[in-house]
Amino acid sequence: MDRPRITIFDTTLRDGEQSPGCSMNVQEKVRLAQQLNRLGVDVIEAGFPIASDGDFEAVQRISATVRRPIIAGLARACKGDVDRAWQALQGAAHPRIHVFLATSDIHLQYKLRITREQCLEQAREAVAHAKSLCADVEFSPEDATRTDAGFLCQVVEAVIAAGATTVNIPDTVGYSMPEEYGQLIRTLREKVAGIEKVTISTHCHNDLGLAVANSLAGVQEGVRQVECTINGIGERAGNASLEEIVMAMRVRRDRYPYENAIASEHLFAASQMLAEITRVPVQPNKAIIGRNAFAHEAGIHQDGMLKNPLTYEIMTPQSVGVPDSRLVLGKHSGRHALALRCEQLGHQFERRELDEVYRRFVVLADRIKKVQDGHLLELIRDVVEGNTSNGSGVSSTGKKFPPATAALPLPRAAAAAANSGDAHIAQVAGSAGQATVKIPFSDHHGEQEDYLWGV
Repeated sequence: MDRPRITIFDTTLRDGEQSPGCSMNVQEKVRLAQQLNRLGVDVIEAGFPIASDGDFEAVQRISATVRRPIIAGLARACKGDVDRAWQALQGAAHPRIHVFLATSDIHLQYKLRITREQCLEQAREAVAHAKSLCADVEFSPEDATRTDAGFLCQVVEAVIAAGATTVNIPDTVGYSMPEEYGQLIRTLREKVAGIEKVTISTHCHNDLGLAVANSLAGVQEGVRQVECTINGIGERAGNASLEEIVMAMRVRRDRYPYENAIASEHLFAASQMLAEITRVPVQPNKAIIGRNAFAHEAGIHQDGMLKNPLTYEIMTPQSVGVPDSRLVLGKHSGRHALALRCEQLGHQFERRELDEVYRRFVVLADRIKKVQDGHLLELIRDVVEGNTSNGSGVSSTGKKFPPATAALPLPRAAAAAANSGDAHIAQVAGSAGQATVKIPFSDHHGEQEDYLWGV
């Protein structure tokens, strides 16, 4: 059975750029649009042509150079905006004029200072004018989720009659709950004449952290276009995150049996390019593309990952363009990951030797938080050579192993890192594609101890 297809509408270059500090010049917008094209988005909202000459030029340049996807330009519901948008879009292979007008009473009263009747007429006229210029017209009733449901149905019915081909239902201020948003889509589908002739779209903001959840609730109720941004950037707390929408549908096909055209292996590259252009870093724990999304420090997690990555990863890092998983060496790490990293650095240990390295490693990691390869090598050297003033023991191989205590001096490189807040970390790479990893000692050491470190 064919799965319904979801159109991915990317508004990184328009709504995303409205994030404080995220403005882009024309060249940067064109470069990012080309990456969005490689990513496979269906619609690129390239800008708001009336807003500035730079935005107009960006929409015009993207229209001329990015030919596969639909290129949309935003316009308020007035003739001047619509004309300006069309001027910028005329060179596009697949142009779309996106008209918006606020419909909630709070916006009508305090922002626009017009009546509902005036709003209804303005929306109808603007869409009709856009339709006279461009076959593909989208309409958004701004602040739809705080609009009276009956009036919203009137507006949507009027713009469909005027020629809109897509009707977007924005949760402009991130106010809605998923069940409410789903119910709103159901209401529109049940009560609006002609709704079956158009594509229903979502545009959800993240003020309460529910933009993705609301978008997916809409999809389950018949929405077939989702408006979103790379890294979830946008006004205030941002928009629904494109990478989260796409991967939620990929990973949970049992709950979201829909298709989309996104080449997910390009997600990380798109995220990194946006961060580079805007100089706004991605938060480390950002789902899908954050630095820690495929990083593991707890011993129980590392032990499971080394045996089978499915224990702690519900998707492969390669599926979103991340090179590999990382096992971060920190105070929560277990012997399993430490032994593997030591082996990769050229050192293999018997059980008692590894125990001594591990005890010292935990003391070190507790003090400097993140252990680099240089720190680990210096620690190993100190242990093997017995270069401390705290006494020594001798292993069966003749190597000296001083006892570990919290008072042990830090290795020189580690002490420097503790003072400087060095953010680099040691990492174990290459484990994500393997079901198990053989550790170079005979008995399966410390499995319960690794487990406890992960609690």
